[in-house]
Amino acid sequence: MFKEKEVIEMSNKEILERAMALKPEERFMIVEGLLKSLDEPDQKIDEIWAEEAEKRLKAYREGRLEGIPMEEIF
Repeated sequence: MFKEKEVIEMSNKEILERAMALKPEERFMIVEGLLKSLDEPDQKIDEIWAEEAEKRLKAYREGRLEGIPMEEIF
């Protein structure tokens, strides 16, 4: 593959050109790695969503929020 210093000195276009020259399975590994790097868990966001879910559940149980039947969603 690439040496770290070699990658740093390459432009995005050069990196893409080099990657496109790889075998399909090697390109797949790169794409998979890049996508995984973008999907890293973020504890702060997870906490915000958990709080929001609790608020929505409480509002639903108190009758301040109306549910949507599953049949209408799917």
